[in-house]
Amino acid sequence: MTTQPTRRRADAERNIASILTAAGEMFGRGGTPAMGEVATAAGVRRATLYAHFPSREDLIDAVVERAMVETDADLTALHLERDAADVALTRLVRTSWPALDRHRRLRAVALAEIGAERLRRHHDRTLHHLEQLIGRGQSEGRFRTDLPLDWLITTFYAVLHAAADEADAGRVAPTDAPDLLVTTVLSLLAPPE
Repeated sequence: MTTQPTRRRADAERNIASILTAAGEMFGRGGTPAMGEVATAAGVRRATLYAHFPSREDLIDAVVERAMVETDADLTALHLERDAADVALTRLVRTSWPALDRHRRLRAVALAEIGAERLRRHHDRTLHHLEQLIGRGQSEGRFRTDLPLDWLITTFYAVLHAAADEADAGRVAPTDAPDLLVTTVLSLLAPPE
């Protein structure tokens, strides 16, 4: 009796993973595929897709959440606390740019489909890394303290997303973005003379 529900749960988990992978790839290319196209790419029926994700917004939420979970794990693995805050921030920008670059088109789709506020809530999962890092930099005297921490974090994300937008528009080469970001962000965070 218990093997049947266990197998169904395993099948459902595989289907969800396939759907999220297919949708992530499709949205990541900047496309706006129909739900049926996502189902086909995932190798599932439309009914299966809708059973797990009743709406397009639900699917995009889940794809963005999965990307944030992966990003959170990547940032945790950096052990940013081991370096001085400015060195750690440089490392964070350089190592997180490939993930942002990979997800920049997904961000554009999510902004259009679920809105800025819902997308911002997804970032809460990763926000603590930056809060701790910039807060520590302020305590170490490496980052400015004349502006509120929340504003510095907002500014950091604005610059990061501006780089993604510029890369999307072809005005910045994705390979140049990390250097531009490091220089810009460190100058914004530097204590005033």
